[in-house]
Amino acid sequence: MQAFENFDKNELINRKNELSKEYENFKKQGLNLDMSRGKPCTEQLDLSNELFGDVNNLFSEDGTDCRNYGILDGITEAKKLFAELFDVNIDEIFIAGNSSLNLMYDLMAKAFNHGLNGFDKPWSKLEKIKFLCPSPGYDRHFAITQLFGVEMIIVPMNSNGPDIDMIEELVSQDETIKGMWAIPMYSNPSGITYSDEIVIRLANMKTKAPDFTVFWDNAYALHHLYDTPQDQLLSLIKECHKAGNSNRTYMFGSTSKVTFPGAGVAFMASSKENINYLKKQISIQTIGYDKINMLLHTRFLKNVATVSEHMKKHAAILRPKFEAVHEILDRRLSDKGIASWNKPNGGYFISLNVLNGCAKRTVSLAKEAGVVLTNAGATFPYGIDPKDSNIRIAPTFPPLSELRTAIEVLAVCVELAALEKVLAV
Repeated sequence: MQAFENFDKNELINRKNELSKEYENFKKQGLNLDMSRGKPCTEQLDLSNELFGDVNNLFSEDGTDCRNYGILDGITEAKKLFAELFDVNIDEIFIAGNSSLNLMYDLMAKAFNHGLNGFDKPWSKLEKIKFLCPSPGYDRHFAITQLFGVEMIIVPMNSNGPDIDMIEELVSQDETIKGMWAIPMYSNPSGITYSDEIVIRLANMKTKAPDFTVFWDNAYALHHLYDTPQDQLLSLIKECHKAGNSNRTYMFGSTSKVTFPGAGVAFMASSKENINYLKKQISIQTIGYDKINMLLHTRFLKNVATVSEHMKKHAAILRPKFEAVHEILDRRLSDKGIASWNKPNGGYFISLNVLNGCAKRTVSLAKEAGVVLTNAGATFPYGIDPKDSNIRIAPTFPPLSELRTAIEVLAVCVELAALEKVLAV
């Protein structure tokens, strides 16, 4: 559908005038609404207040005193819980601090400075390094890659995951392509879960670089919006084992949006060989991570069933917010040919695609009206969206009433920006 194809020019001008009045009314309200990051709301954080229950007994199940030094890769009960939650073996997981992003950064640094298991030489010793970046994607992944001077290659996202044909062709021909980012379940921001076919082909594909590494950021694996999860994700670690490429991937995750951001528990998982190799490197940089926090978390979260019930409480808070965004966008923007958006079954974001060349203008108009969104372009490498069309909506943090107002403003801005572009032609 073409933009506003059912309207003549006079109708478009009249519509623009109507929207301009509505926009000015929003500006007069002095709004100050922030949807720039995907943060849990206060009600979600309150769900985990009982985590600090028994602080008089800080011994783990094997008798380890969690107040003292030791246990580099995490206490036993934490390893058992996260291994079960993320479908890996207990000797394939490393429990660390609170931040999975920190683990990703640290792994990239190790790959550059010292090399990882199976590397011929550290990446810093090579003339050129490239990474595949499924886009739209996570701005912090791209920031890490850019900081290390890695050339980023955009891989388009399809409805079942990244363009796997393009990935297979590129990695089979170019030895300088050393890795790939992936948010495989409820991707940030598109909400897409990788299909079984995509996972299997990633595990089996032939790569020119023997040290090709998939950074598998499984941040939203537990974050379903519905009590009966509609999306399922195949284990890349297991598929890599089957394919004879056991050392190809590292998976990351945390409880940052399960319990407390900044005070949760993070983990990294890979082949047993990769984890053992990393332990030797990490033992030089730390004696151990926060075992008290691990202990409190495992006592609170207990097991897979308890975690599932806990996450249903999160979903009950978030589902009305996502549904409100869909309802407003459907009502205001459907069938105009100027916008499309996903309706994810989980995760933290909604990906809005506006008329090409209008994302920056839309975000700017919204900011002038008091609604702060993630910067246009942030979901692409180098902060440059080739089509200037993608906007990430983060509906989780604002109260529902404020969120509804913010999306009403956003919808007005989307249409105004599109009208400005169409009428300028």
